[in-house]
Amino acid sequence: MRLLPSFVILALGLLASASFRSTYRLHERRGHIPAGWSYDRKHDNAAIIPLRFALKQSNIDAIGDYLMEVSHPESAKYGKHWTAGEVFRKFSPSVESIGAVLAWLEENGFDSSRAKLTRNRGWIEVQATVEEAERLLQTEYHVYGHETGQEHVACDSYHLPEHVQSHVDFVTPTVHFDAKISRRSGSGSPDGIARSIGQPGQGTYPKTTGEIQNLLNQLENCDEQITPICLRALYGLVYEPLAADKNSYGIVEYTPQAYLQPDLDMFQSNFSADLVGVAPKMVSIDGGYAQTEYTGFDYNGESDLDLEYAMNLVTAAQPITLYQAGDMVEGASFNNFLDAIDGTYCTFEGGDDPTQDAIYPDPYGGGYEGPEDCGTAAPTNVISTSYAYNEADLTPFYTARQCAEYAKLGLMGVTVLYSSGDYGVAGNGGYCLTPNGTYSLNGTIFNPSFPGTCPYITSVGATQVNPNSTVYEPEGACEQVIYSGGGFSNYFAMPEYQKTAVEYYLANYYPQYPPDIWNASGTSRGFPDIAANGANYVVAIDGSFWLVYGTSCSSPVSGSILTMVNDARLAVGKSPIGFINPTIYSSSFAGVFNDITMGGNQGCGTAGYTAVPGWDPVTGLGTPNFPKLLAKWLLLP
Repeated sequence: MRLLPSFVILALGLLASASFRSTYRLHERRGHIPAGWSYDRKHDNAAIIPLRFALKQSNIDAIGDYLMEVSHPESAKYGKHWTAGEVFRKFSPSVESIGAVLAWLEENGFDSSRAKLTRNRGWIEVQATVEEAERLLQTEYHVYGHETGQEHVACDSYHLPEHVQSHVDFVTPTVHFDAKISRRSGSGSPDGIARSIGQPGQGTYPKTTGEIQNLLNQLENCDEQITPICLRALYGLVYEPLAADKNSYGIVEYTPQAYLQPDLDMFQSNFSADLVGVAPKMVSIDGGYAQTEYTGFDYNGESDLDLEYAMNLVTAAQPITLYQAGDMVEGASFNNFLDAIDGTYCTFEGGDDPTQDAIYPDPYGGGYEGPEDCGTAAPTNVISTSYAYNEADLTPFYTARQCAEYAKLGLMGVTVLYSSGDYGVAGNGGYCLTPNGTYSLNGTIFNPSFPGTCPYITSVGATQVNPNSTVYEPEGACEQVIYSGGGFSNYFAMPEYQKTAVEYYLANYYPQYPPDIWNASGTSRGFPDIAANGANYVVAIDGSFWLVYGTSCSSPVSGSILTMVNDARLAVGKSPIGFINPTIYSSSFAGVFNDITMGGNQGCGTAGYTAVPGWDPVTGLGTPNFPKLLAKWLLLP
């Protein structure tokens, strides 16, 4: 007989009187069947499914307040970041939550021999028949088929008792669908590997107009080709690291995206000879490696771009960490990366979702057979990611769970940057939403990106050196090949730090669109937060120079600049800057970004939003002015 810990027994006793005959309430509902899937059949009543209950975290509703304490420049606790242990202890599930769920399960026939509580009390799992699960959740399970032949078990909605709802974040498997499709043809072709965020054409990825025949490297040519000297001139980045041994900067890539060392050397031989032969420090996550089986722009463009510019701008003195996530079979999601840099996240609010995230060891064979990486990699001071989903790809619970982790990283002093997207107000691939929640190239409803809409990351949009202009003239919003992603979240509320800036925008430049095509509530998170150049980058890819475009350029450049700010602070014994949004939106940082007032981000059959004085949902607060940012941050404790 399995014995429950005494604190659970106590909780069961306290909750017994409240747990019977509680009214059931709708917990989650899916609005539509995702593209590529179709209903196949009712699931077999006798089939077994692993139900997983994600326990609500203690104090999670106050995580934004805790983060503001260490991130706002006027706070007495500014820069006093938490340890990983402090974060874990603050947000562990309460005894009450554990007891409430266990008591309810026991009443419904799942006694202590069937209900499994994880060691860190993050979630509860039971093996249930479909019939039992349907009765427990007041739902009906179906089998859905994908056009690739893969099957998936899900329901349209599910319910929980009123007294249990406040203790459970979400349940799987329920309404969630795959963010990736595994196709194991055995052919060894690209079609036989998992479709994940790293797969060509998935999520946010750089664009190109092709190879460059004549390389230009003069400041007067920056409207045609962007090279490192253009970026240093645009943003005043003239700095030699002083504390590289204390500092760190991480770039995240998702297999099969991979860099080629000859490409790095080709680039640096033209722009920084002391970096020739230098490689990033690779941290393999869940079997990730710099694959060479598949090459070309679609496989090497992103990683080559990120590393060539990040390494150049922070100079040879500052090593770069490359987080390479996922193997060639299963791939990886943002959650798999977060698992590796924070082991508590592996089970935070239920752990990863097997319908969304890669599972290791590979349960099907042929992929990475080692254990899932949980807490095996240290987070760097700044982390830049040039990939993104559509917010509507994922459920509100899934995005909230991940967004909370970014807040936890901020509490630990980590700056997290994500590119905002390349399709203006439209989603990846130019898809917009329709009134029934589905995607369409002819849709008219704006489709924001994620994690850009998470209020605990810094979202980076794109600008351009305008045609026939110089680096000494104001940039405009990027309108060449790509349009800077931006807009308003449909999931996340406007954070306090952003209210003054966004409310000023809405009061003075209110978008003249019907309220049914954008979130016109005036209370939602606006993005991006900042911007950097994203047009005409010279990138060495597969032995040739290419012109590259995208917010994929903007995020690593911004990360490089912030890494140099960290260096200066660390050199004088101060903490890293951590979560920067409360600081950069504060009145004390007014005017330290180059305001962008030209251009827009068209999409969904509209002109999108327009870049205007102050914050706007195209270029945020503007582009970084390194000397001003450095001076301001050095004044902070």
